[in-house]
Amino acid sequence: MRFTFGYLGFAPIAAIMFLPLWTPAIGAASGTAAGFTDPQEIDRAVSSFTGAQIGEIGGARGPADRRLKLADCTAPLTARWHGQRESTVRVDCPDAGGWHVFIATKSAPAIEAKARMVKRGDPLTVVVRGRGFTVQRTGEAMENGSVGDWIGVRTALKASPVRARIERPGLVIIPSY
Repeated sequence: MRFTFGYLGFAPIAAIMFLPLWTPAIGAASGTAAGFTDPQEIDRAVSSFTGAQIGEIGGARGPADRRLKLADCTAPLTARWHGQRESTVRVDCPDAGGWHVFIATKSAPAIEAKARMVKRGDPLTVVVRGRGFTVQRTGEAMENGSVGDWIGVRTALKASPVRARIERPGLVIIPSY
């Protein structure tokens, strides 16, 4: 005796068997499940605290991870700076037994660039690099510049200035070809 399911006769049975597998995907597509804090609430808390949107300077580098399953918070979320550099925001759930997450912020490149400046008159180490040798000597910056710029450098009181590339503050390189 041969037993077969008709094409339509098998579909209801398959749906019943596979429904538990589809339920989490259906819940995730419609939003967060009940009992969990929506990660978008964390994004809103960070944006209102910093005054900048996600991806903007001063705002969060990226959105909160959508896979987070944090307990539902009945009180409004609180945000504050974490650390002295103010590069991370701590978001807290003030409920009893609450949670906290840390969100990185996007810093201003102008502030980082100013920290990498060389000013006229700064003492420098001048390095000449070539194939198989390296020579270094002290020098003085003849002009202002930042990392990657070519500036004039004087290596002795009566010597004419040479052009060198700023490697980092305090160090310039003269490549030898």
